[in-house]
Amino acid sequence: MTPQDPVPPQSGIRIDTSKPHPARMYDWFLGGKDNYPVDEEMARQLLTVDARGRDMARVNRAFMHRAIRWLSANGVRQYLDIGTGIPTEPNLHQIAQGAAPESRIVYCDNDPIVLAHAAALLRSTPEGATEYIQADARDPELILERAGKVLDFDQPIALSMLALLHFVGDEDGAYELVGKLVDQLAPGSYLVLSHVTGDFNPEGAEQAAAMYRARGLTLRPRSRDELAAFFDGLDLVEPGVALTAEWHPELGEPVPVAGDEPIPGWAAVGRKR
Repeated sequence: MTPQDPVPPQSGIRIDTSKPHPARMYDWFLGGKDNYPVDEEMARQLLTVDARGRDMARVNRAFMHRAIRWLSANGVRQYLDIGTGIPTEPNLHQIAQGAAPESRIVYCDNDPIVLAHAAALLRSTPEGATEYIQADARDPELILERAGKVLDFDQPIALSMLALLHFVGDEDGAYELVGKLVDQLAPGSYLVLSHVTGDFNPEGAEQAAAMYRARGLTLRPRSRDELAAFFDGLDLVEPGVALTAEWHPELGEPVPVAGDEPIPGWAAVGRKR
């Protein structure tokens, strides 16, 4: 497959290539081939704002690995991952089931190109389960209904929304969305978030947001306090809201990045009482 034709023609999947999609841009930043020229063009423009775009993607990916290792070590055996993106190994289910083969994982994304790779997302251990839901994050009722066919919502679940909520504006009810999902989780469940911030370069963050707006897309960087607000009513796991690269670094190999400035992202894990 070439970058211009990343989905096999026989798949029958219709993909909108008229504007970039965050999942495909993320794939490009990670060095993947499942993206289109429109995605690469947008990604390269973002690099003019912060040349460390590839580092941001790799740091976020590494946080996911560490968070899942921490959750597995603390007894979590069910995961609902919204905003899955194009599979890049090791993926969430591989980390979770590598630690606990009986783990059950439901992935969710709204980009048809992710559906084209669903087979890679569904390679479960015999003891566990993996499933994929094609749905928009802004439709929590549909996600909960379908996830309930695989996950037991009477038992703890880790809800992960990694590098996702900065694509959901306040006017689209980002906080209400998270609240609806968390409300349905059993006590002992966890919320796992990572999020782009403009705390270190407000001007650059606004430039990036303007690029998204020009293409009919949303980018809403949030401050450390704004990310913390998603965890209202939950108990934050130490060290609380931290730079994405600095959340339990002992649980994974460090990601080398360019320059001395922090990668502009916050991350946190919170437990439901």
